[in-house]
Amino acid sequence: MAVLRAKHEDFEPRLSGLRDPRLLRDLAYVNGRWIAADSGRSVAVTNPSNGQLLGYVPDLGVAETRVAIDAAQDAFDGWRSLLPQDRAGYLRRWYDLILENKDDLALIMTLEQGKPLSESLGEIDYAASFVEWYAEEAKRVNVEGITPHLPDRAMTVRREPIGVSAAVTPWNFPCAMITRKAAAALGAGCPMVVRPANETPFSATALAELAERAGIPAGVFSVVTGDARTIVGELCGNRLVRAVSFTGSTEVGRILLEQGAQTVKKMSMELGGHAPFILYPDVDLDEAVTGAIGAKFATTGQDCLAANRIYVHRDVYDEFVEKFTAATAAQKTGDGLEDGVILGPLMHERAVDKCVSQVADAKAKGARVTTGGKAHALGGLFYEPTVLADVTPEMSIYREETFGPVAAIIPFDDTDDVVAMANDSEYGLVAYLYSNDHRRVQRVSAALEYGMVAVNTPKITGAPIPFGGVKQSGLGREGSRHGLEEYTELKYVCMAV
Repeated sequence: MAVLRAKHEDFEPRLSGLRDPRLLRDLAYVNGRWIAADSGRSVAVTNPSNGQLLGYVPDLGVAETRVAIDAAQDAFDGWRSLLPQDRAGYLRRWYDLILENKDDLALIMTLEQGKPLSESLGEIDYAASFVEWYAEEAKRVNVEGITPHLPDRAMTVRREPIGVSAAVTPWNFPCAMITRKAAAALGAGCPMVVRPANETPFSATALAELAERAGIPAGVFSVVTGDARTIVGELCGNRLVRAVSFTGSTEVGRILLEQGAQTVKKMSMELGGHAPFILYPDVDLDEAVTGAIGAKFATTGQDCLAANRIYVHRDVYDEFVEKFTAATAAQKTGDGLEDGVILGPLMHERAVDKCVSQVADAKAKGARVTTGGKAHALGGLFYEPTVLADVTPEMSIYREETFGPVAAIIPFDDTDDVVAMANDSEYGLVAYLYSNDHRRVQRVSAALEYGMVAVNTPKITGAPIPFGGVKQSGLGREGSRHGLEEYTELKYVCMAV
């Protein structure tokens, strides 16, 4: 491996506004060193708002990935043997550094991901909260006593770190999805190798720079950039990696589960979503519209939590469509660094194509476009915020996750029918419910086949909650004490006394 220092001359000029240019690392971070690819190959990173080149990161392969895994294995015994409060101290320093560099991290994120700067700033707070949480939670992995069933025995159960772990993270939340996994793994005593999305690697390498400054030992946290098939294939196939955490599509998740099965890894998966939003007429309609806007259009709809199917009781259906359409049309679209921008670009041309295709299919099958419905006048990867009314199950948008700023609205009359419609999906990540009837809330929440239910609010995530879905939306949980358990194994000890 070539060990190099970062060079910044190729980066977009707006990155010169960083308070600390050292956060911009165009190298991978492996075993405490900044490296380029042995092959010399690199991956270009561009700004989705304007297509301008931001820079390059190394296109690493199997050899470099194995070095990162071997280094993690070498670091495992030393890291796991630290007192929990000592591991917590490293995490706490990392947390402090993330918050101290919040503005720079947010700028990097907006330039490579496209989301409005206000959302990026919020994500940095969110990302830091996981590091703080697991700095504290690491101290609470306790030994459990068991009442013996055999004479003259003492019995205990304790959680032990599982070993080397790996994270495969997405581009839509390029900092938070790393810290939610890595802070839990490191807190539990497990080194982690991270493969970030090629679209947003600079957020990952900036976090690695801060981890290095925090003094986290070499090999405990590595960031490997490059081809997904090559790197992830090695992470899932290498026998030294004992746990893999993935956030991404259900289709890719199935592939990784097959790969991980060959060495019987512990796999945690946060996969696709197709969230229903159910609205009853007994709530304040303006508040419900605001909630629906937040649930649908955060991160320009590129969110597994996005409300893709908005079910509205027929008694308030027409009024809701009118108000929701006006609120949708009022959202400003543009470059994430512009004042007042709510919606940024999509990440790929294929995301734009999917919006175009779903809208065309819905229109052909009878849906009404009440606002938007086409590529944005800004061109490039921008798409108009769009509302489709009178959507039916025959339309592709009803069945497929959109990952874009297109909202589908469906009327309903009966609770049993709307619950059945909401559950008629392979996905089961989150559902939204708006009602002030407490008995109805209890009944519908229990009937919804989703890992999380948000009642009268679009915001439910945070470090203390167990984030995850059911059915084909995933396995395991992230955040909360349960997230730390994904990186541990139970050991039972029976001792004659």
